[in-house]
Amino acid sequence: MSTLERLNSDMKQAMKDKDKKKLTVIRAVRSSLKNEEIQLGRELNEDEVLTVLNRELKQRKDSLQEFEKAGRDDLASNIKEELEILAEYMPEQLSEEEVASLVKETIAEVGASSKADMGKVMGAIMPKVKGRADGSIVNKLVQQHLSS
Repeated sequence: MSTLERLNSDMKQAMKDKDKKKLTVIRAVRSSLKNEEIQLGRELNEDEVLTVLNRELKQRKDSLQEFEKAGRDDLASNIKEELEILAEYMPEQLSEEEVASLVKETIAEVGASSKADMGKVMGAIMPKVKGRADGSIVNKLVQQHLSS
């Protein structure tokens, strides 16, 4: 079952269960997916769906940080619930060790030797970890490996 089909069936189930929180999150994600389809002028493939889901996840993580800084625990707990719901639709995340080994492989593949090659390495590794690792973690590990 594709992620899009899963979102649709979960939305129907959330309606039946009267789960307003889940329904709101799924509707927001479906709206973002629909906007992306309109922008591209075609249906989205699974990778593009994951890209949109990642964007939604990142927006909520950023909001969570801002709410926590401002001391808005009520809004922060709300966002945490939304993050949990969104996480159900993401592929299993890679561990930091798995990302580190991918970073080493990619550095060897592109022949990178210094921080000046950071863009080449990031460009090569991000498609490999799409949706399965946070870009900031990948960036940090690439920097560590290129500086050592």
